[in-house]
Parts: sequence; structure tokens; C-alpha cells
Amino acid sequence: MAKYQSIAVIYGSDSSEWEVSCRSGEFTAARIDEFKYDVYEVFARLGEWKLVAMRKVNSMRISFPEGAQPEVDKTDFSVMVLGEKINFDFAYIMQHGAPGETGLLQGYLEMLGVPFSSCSSFVTTVAFDKYSCKSYLRGVEYVKMAKDAFVRKGDDVEDFSRKAVKELGLPLFVKPTSGGSSFGITKVEKAEDLAEACRYAFTEGDTVIVEAAISCEHELTCAVYTDGDQTKALPVIEIISQNGWFDYDAKYNGFSQEVCPAQIPEELSKQVQDVSRRLYKQLGCKGLVRMDYISAPDGLYFLEVNIIPGMTNASLVPKMVRAAGMSISDFLSIIIENN
Repeated sequence: MAKYQSIAVIYGSDSSEWEVSCRSGEFTAARIDEFKYDVYEVFARLGEWKLVAMRKVNSMRISFPEGAQPEVDKTDFSVMVLGEKINFDFAYIMQHGAPGETGLLQGYLEMLGVPFSSCSSFVTTVAFDKYSCKSYLRGVEYVKMAKDAFVRKGDDVEDFSRKAVKELGLPLFVKPTSGGSSFGITKVEKAEDLAEACRYAFTEGDTVIVEAAISCEHELTCAVYTDGDQTKALPVIEIISQNGWFDYDAKYNGFSQEVCPAQIPEELSKQVQDVSRRLYKQLGCKGLVRMDYISAPDGLYFLEVNIIPGMTNASLVPKMVRAAGMSISDFLSIIIENN
């Protein structure tokens, strides 16, 4: 007997990642067990939440044409469909970027008492912001982190850039602190390019982190989840980018090779999985998250946490799940039933 009946898969977002989010949400909704759950696809962007499709247990998917999409009632997280009021039992969050990865959506659901697939609002808020997350984890002894500097929109970017180059050296990676899919990220090789890279990153948010580039032997990623009894790590993937780093084209347009399981020494693979589980517990994560790393000559470096990892045909987690010998449908049921 399933723990929940009516699953709302929420996708779309208020960020640059909204189209990727739609692909992730549609992929996820299509693979939630059709024999266990009623699945409702909710497109949520810029304050408008619409039911775009639904699939009852053992039934065909029904899509609603634009202009006839029922509006979600945010006062109680419900929707009226053909005269029937549906109260969603569970929210499967597939929003990349705000509000699904900033903690706002989680906070809304927590206030309503609706269980959901991801980390709590607090953990989501901390983990999504790259600088906050690194600050929260500073002092852990089992993984390294690149030296960094932080700048806020409105600060003197030219002065900041001079100091950052002096303290961190070159090359540098410039990133919006809140964001994903490599939007707004630049690799800076020349000191005179740093200020402009910061301004470009500010197009994605009000705060920017600048990190010293790490001498990369392997770029690695590992997803972690709980099955209710144990915190488990999926097989490690090595990312080999044709572009020198894992940018948008490498992620979504085929300009990378993603080797799963990673063809790396077994000791390193076990280390990545162990560190991932420890970080998951340290941060207080729930549901499914993905941790990114660089293996360097002087050790393993933590890059960031992905609170709502991508779930498209091109995404990393589905590859890990299959490599672990599970079907996507069974894996999604584990996430749903244990949150």
C-alpha cells in the first residue's frame, strides 16, 4: 500500500533554469509508478501555478490545453478538476533555481504540512547558496575546499577584483552564489577580465563567489539518498568535458563524456561516496541530493551541493540509478515513500 496517493510534480521556476526544470519535471512525472500513484504535473512560474497534465493510477496521461489549465489553489495546495477537488498528498519538487532551490517553496509546503521530496527549507536555503554552504562546512576535515572570495552587487568590483587576484591567483572561476546549470559562470585567465566576469555573474543574482581554480585530475559527482533506514550513495560518475570544464554545453548539448561507474581507483570512488554520505548528514539533507567534486594531486575538493539535481534524459542521476541496478520508477518510489 502506497503511503501517498496524489503526487504533485512541481516544475518550471522563476530562474534561467526554468526550461531545464520543465524537462526534469516531465521526465520525473512520466516515470513515477503508474500502478501506485495519481500524478499531477504543476507548472509554476512567476506566481502562476497551473495544472498542465495528470495521470490517474492505471490510466492514460491527460494534458490540459493552454487557456484551460486549472489553477492551483495556494491556500491549501489543491486543484479543481472536472468538478472534483484534489488535495495533493505529496509534492515532488523539480524546480531548478528559485523558488524550489532557495527554500521558499519548501517553506510554503512546511507551513501547510504537506510532505515533499527535498531537503527542509533551512537546509535548502543554506545549501543552494554556494558561499553559505561552503561557510557552513568550513572546518570539516574529510574534504578540501578551494580558496574563495565573496562580493555583493553594489560593492566596488574593480577593487574587489584586484584583491581577489592578489589573494587567490589565476585562473579563477566566477560564479553566482545562487544558481545552477552553469548560468553566469566564467573561467577567468587574465586579471583584467575578472571585473567583467563578476558583472556577468550579477545578471543571475546579487552575490558572487570567486574561487581559485583547482588542478583537476578527475571531475566527479555522486548522488546520495535515504531509503528510510540508511543513507546510501549511488555510483560515482566522472565527467570529462570537451570544453575544459562542465559548462552548459557540456551538461546539456553533448559536449562531455560521463563515465558511470567512474573508471577511477576503487579507493577514490569509495572516498567520494563516503564523503558524500558524511556531507549529507552534516548538512541535514533529505531526499535526493548530488555532490560535485574535483580530485586534485593534493586531495579531494568539494565544489557544491545540488539540492534538486537534474532528471532529464541527459542528466547524471538517472545514469547513476541505472548503474546501481535500479529502475527509475522504483527509485522514485523510494524517494516518495521515505520523505
